[in-house]
Amino acid sequence: MRKLELVVGIGEYRVSRQKNAVLKTYALSSCVAVTAYSPAQQAAGMIHIALPAPFTGAQGQLRPAYYAVTGVPLLIREMCAGFGCSRQELIINLYGGAESIRPHDIFNIGRKNLQAVRQALAQLNLTVKEADVGGRVSRTLSMDVATGLIKTVTQPLTI
Repeated sequence: MRKLELVVGIGEYRVSRQKNAVLKTYALSSCVAVTAYSPAQQAAGMIHIALPAPFTGAQGQLRPAYYAVTGVPLLIREMCAGFGCSRQELIINLYGGAESIRPHDIFNIGRKNLQAVRQALAQLNLTVKEADVGGRVSRTLSMDVATGLIKTVTQPLTI
């Protein structure tokens, strides 16, 4: 039986309890995906974060899932309020945050995204169970909503 694919684009998030669905995001490089899963509620969530923080508060309000500082709390709030999950039961994983292949990258967005995501999780008293981060690879993720199982496909960064 083919699963329903719920795509999570850049700066977007999805939460679901549809047992026949997978949450999927494509081509994470410097972006970071945070996944949250509740075995008790069989609920899954994923966010595709592009930047650590907005330049202005208005940007964070318009596109909260785009930024780590606003997106991580949003994902956790949606999992807890929407599906009755407790924060303590959530299994949190991180993916992405790749390094640039440019030798003198002064922006270090991947590293900064990871720092901001980890800080946001710490402020919520959440710990990361697994992390597949850094390096010079692009990651595509699929998360099975019924089981929380995550499959990762990697490719070398070329640009």
